[in-house]
Amino acid sequence: MGAELFDRYPDWTNQADAVLGYSIRELCVDDPRSELGLTQFTQPALYTVNALTYRARQDGGAAAPDFVAGHSLGEYNALQAAGVFDFATGLRMVQRRGDMMGKVSGGGMAAVIGLEPIRIQEVLNSTEAGRRIDVANFNSYDQTVIAGPKDDLAIVKEQFEAAGVRAYIPLNVSAPFHSRYMREPQAMFAAFLQDIDFGTPHIPVISNVSGKPYEADLVRQTLSEQIGNSVRWLESMVFLLDQPEPEFEEVGPGTVLTKLLAQIKKRRR
Repeated sequence: MGAELFDRYPDWTNQADAVLGYSIRELCVDDPRSELGLTQFTQPALYTVNALTYRARQDGGAAAPDFVAGHSLGEYNALQAAGVFDFATGLRMVQRRGDMMGKVSGGGMAAVIGLEPIRIQEVLNSTEAGRRIDVANFNSYDQTVIAGPKDDLAIVKEQFEAAGVRAYIPLNVSAPFHSRYMREPQAMFAAFLQDIDFGTPHIPVISNVSGKPYEADLVRQTLSEQIGNSVRWLESMVFLLDQPEPEFEEVGPGTVLTKLLAQIKKRRR
């Protein structure tokens, strides 16, 4: 991941090594200690590769976007692209965020495919186990991710199947991210952010928390709230689709967000 970018941008690669205390190239390309799948390593790796990819895009003469958005961790890349903080500052935040989130255990997440978000919430509200589960990601009209205690996630599977869900897929994650169970790391991260200076976005950044552009004076608060609240990606994409003649470009490894956008567009026709 990102192998061709590290030599191209040795300044940021060296900054990443200095911030992290290990070789970002080794982690992304070789992963000799099988760490890349751990959130405290995954988050800095993705942030770095996303940032280098966007830098290469701009160096290639691509036009500046009118809006930027990122899903969960990707929001840090969106904010960095908008000039809210520099590369190294963003990486320090991402490293701390990953460390704090990585200490939470005892829960999980599951993808619910084929039910609209409002129906998913109705199913969760109908049982005691469901009421201990939160919606973590509103990804599209057909894909929603829920998070909570693993036992409760196993219990509600039957309710979702009875409601006609197309698929109920437990995810291979270490914790119930973007849920009420992340409020302790959220509070710790909020304290950490007090020492960070944030600039005003020079490009509107769509917030995961609200699905609308960031308010410049609420960057610190919104970034901390993101950890323990739903990622409102569906609302974010609907907001952007309502802009005049929108065109979208996914930056970074993979095409997951492009596929989600295609699902959303299909339902809005």
